[in-house]
Amino acid sequence: MTLFLIVLLAALAFEFINGFHDTANAIATVVSTKVLTPRQAILLAAVGNLAGALAGTAVAATIGKGLVDTHVVTMHTVLCALLGAILWDLLTWWLGLPSSSSHALVGGLCGAAVATAGGDWNVLKWSTGLWPKIVLPMVVSPLLGFVGGALVMTLLTIALRRLTPRVVNLIFGKAQLGSAAFMGFSHGSNDAQKTMGIITLTLYTATHGGVLARAPAWCGFLRVEEFRTVPLWVIFICALTMAAGTTAGGWRIIRTMGQRMVKLQPVNGFAAETTAALIIYGASTLGVPVSTTHVISTSIMGVGATKRLSAVKWGIVERIVWAWVLTLPVTGLAGYVLVRLWDWS
Repeated sequence: MTLFLIVLLAALAFEFINGFHDTANAIATVVSTKVLTPRQAILLAAVGNLAGALAGTAVAATIGKGLVDTHVVTMHTVLCALLGAILWDLLTWWLGLPSSSSHALVGGLCGAAVATAGGDWNVLKWSTGLWPKIVLPMVVSPLLGFVGGALVMTLLTIALRRLTPRVVNLIFGKAQLGSAAFMGFSHGSNDAQKTMGIITLTLYTATHGGVLARAPAWCGFLRVEEFRTVPLWVIFICALTMAAGTTAGGWRIIRTMGQRMVKLQPVNGFAAETTAALIIYGASTLGVPVSTTHVISTSIMGVGATKRLSAVKWGIVERIVWAWVLTLPVTGLAGYVLVRLWDWS
């Protein structure tokens, strides 16, 4: 029972870290364009994340039962997966790199599951889960972000060509409030659900592993006999934890995303946020756990590239891409090693 509670706390810690780590994704543009102060932007993102987290559970189902064979998962499998993801998130946050919390969690879970199964890679649901819902979207969603950002910005440039810069800034200074709110909502609808899936997987594992057999009667709400729906209390606690994490901010990543990569005006921020939010929310409705980081980053790049390619600071982009490429293998290895260390101890 003690280990079970530790796993739940680790899951909530991951959700809190995800909140402040990925806050930058939702508010970097609106802060860098000076449409909102950092405090105002964080509040807007927190409310948006909370609303989005309550919007559905399709992504939670993918994470909880769609990627690995749930029959091999134990309490220490989940704990090691979470620890691997948390360590990577904290490292990339410290370095100011906008890496993917989503892929960190997926990598940790896959690595830990393979280790628990004694090195049997067949526990990974490659054809029905990992390929169509993780690997393929990992490639496609950034491309959609870049092309979509460039296309939206080009259309706006054509439509607004007769207006003065002052009028454009005035219009999109207001419009960006809506796009930033939508970005926060879409982020919550995708990212908060990932921890919902992990917690529900934990409850399912604890129920069938006999961990809750001696729990008091009032703990009945913790039992999950069949992985069909996410318990309502899990939805609410994940939503509130992400919102709380969001209020902690993530200024290192905000500087990278909103200031170092490309200089943005309100209309640029609107184009990037709207593009990214549409892609992320579309993925959420399909149960696809995409990376908010990847989509908003490439949307910003696409918007910046419409000015001129040199407007994007490609040296910063290269560092970000390396963080993307390394996330899955590093966290997968971390999850695997942590399980092995657990078994040897």
